[in-house]
Amino acid sequence: MDVIRILLEMVGGLAIFMFGMQMSSDGMQKAAGDRLQRVLNFMTGNRVLAVLTGFIITVLVQSSSASTVMFVSFVNAGLLDLVQAIGCIMGANIGTTVTGWLISLVGVKFSIKAFAVPIIALGFFMSLSKKRRAVQGWGSALMGFGFIFLGLELLSGSVPKPDANALLFLDRFANLGVLTTLICVVVGAVFTALVNASSAAQAIIITLAMQGVLTYEMAVALMLGANIGTCTDAFLVSFGANTAAKRAAWAHILFNVFGTIWAVIFFGFFIKLVDWITPGIPTENMALHIAMMHTVFNGLNTLLLLPFLRQYATLISRFIKPSKEEAEGPYRFAFVSSRSHDAPGLNLLQARGEVVKMTKLARETFVEIREALADRKVSIAVRMDRIKYRENRADEMKEELSRYLIACSNEKGLAEDARSDVAALIKVVDDLEDITDICYHLAMLLERAEIKRHEFDPVEVERLLPYTLLVDASLSFVEAHVGSGITDADVEAAKSLEDKVDEFKSELKKVARKRLESGGDVRTELLYIDIVRNIEKVADCAFSITINLGHDLPAVRRPEFDDPVACQDTPESA
Repeated sequence: MDVIRILLEMVGGLAIFMFGMQMSSDGMQKAAGDRLQRVLNFMTGNRVLAVLTGFIITVLVQSSSASTVMFVSFVNAGLLDLVQAIGCIMGANIGTTVTGWLISLVGVKFSIKAFAVPIIALGFFMSLSKKRRAVQGWGSALMGFGFIFLGLELLSGSVPKPDANALLFLDRFANLGVLTTLICVVVGAVFTALVNASSAAQAIIITLAMQGVLTYEMAVALMLGANIGTCTDAFLVSFGANTAAKRAAWAHILFNVFGTIWAVIFFGFFIKLVDWITPGIPTENMALHIAMMHTVFNGLNTLLLLPFLRQYATLISRFIKPSKEEAEGPYRFAFVSSRSHDAPGLNLLQARGEVVKMTKLARETFVEIREALADRKVSIAVRMDRIKYRENRADEMKEELSRYLIACSNEKGLAEDARSDVAALIKVVDDLEDITDICYHLAMLLERAEIKRHEFDPVEVERLLPYTLLVDASLSFVEAHVGSGITDADVEAAKSLEDKVDEFKSELKKVARKRLESGGDVRTELLYIDIVRNIEKVADCAFSITINLGHDLPAVRRPEFDDPVACQDTPESA
């Protein structure tokens, strides 16, 4: 039973930790704006300032784990880049040695745990603010940080902590030369990871060294290992974060691993350097020598890597590859000339080519929804990241293409036919972005059904599949024709598909209402009706695109798409 309890506590602590990471990141993105970005850019304007920032923040919170997690969260929120974060993390490694001095000299240790619950409470009340969006964002960010620290504490408390007696076995390895050093480094790393607090591990190591249980050299090697063990929190942060945050976390890990490697290689010289700097001999003032060793180690490690900060960031970037979506970066439409009248025909041809790509993106997004409905055994969470990515990508494409097309339409020398093409393409881009918005809304409806355990009638889910195939056929029709012209026959074919979709929708909603009247679950049926209605909206957008592409005919735009809120229905509004 103890094993099960420990596992449950570890999983729960990790879940709270990851939830806090996401909440703090989302909150900072919501609240930050340009002001925080400017402050952080100033604080980390060059590598020295970045190191100083990391040092000061770590001294204030007296926890390198807390400050490192904070910096990784800033990277995850897009507020710091990798180079800035690495500089801050280097400073945090130096800052944590101050805590070591306090432990060595006066036994003072600041507990971040004591602030976790008040931080969550303060953040919660701030998030209730209805007047200022920034206050809500900072409230969410504070709650996120509180959950991060609470999760770390739960993780730390879930595993039975080894005490000083756990290191007593090392006396049998005291006279093995280099092997003694390597064993102590490994033991120090594992011991600190289990304790989950480098300061606590340092206090135990110093105590045993002062009591003569450990030799000075063994204590130094254990402290070197402790620098690796303290990276546990950074390793946890790397899970569930974006690529930039993973790189920042691994920069911290490899920084300490690299430092330990060179310190072990030059172990004898390193100890002599520390003893030369520190007054007295180790046997007389063991605590002072070990604290000094920690400071010298992190200081030298920073000095060695600081001149190569950008190269180090490049190495980390090559080591940790971005996902396919992140590798593409933000969408940019690079047209032939910045002045559309220099090559209007070619630029419009390029713009139409980008619209073809956007059409393919919109259809891929709907296919994800269709497949999610076809296989209800697989959680929608598996698809959410891809759907959200495509929805964001469509937003970027709409913004870039619309800006360019509007610039084209304002050119005085643009022919009337070309101007009409531009107006049609602007409407098409708008409809395509609507499709991805609707698909993302459908994904959220399916997620809501999954979370609230709304079980749809399997027969009715099966009836949805041919309905979605009809809508997919409408999108496939658009994809096939968006790069070419639309004839009268094409419009008629599209109208026939649209009519079939409307008939199917009416039949599905009618059956759902009958189930309601016969005592079916109200929320489940309303959710089902909302899904049916939103799927039909995708077909409406596809037909609207067909009409606008055939703009020599009277332009038609369905009323529901004139309202930007039209796609934001909820089951309760059905």
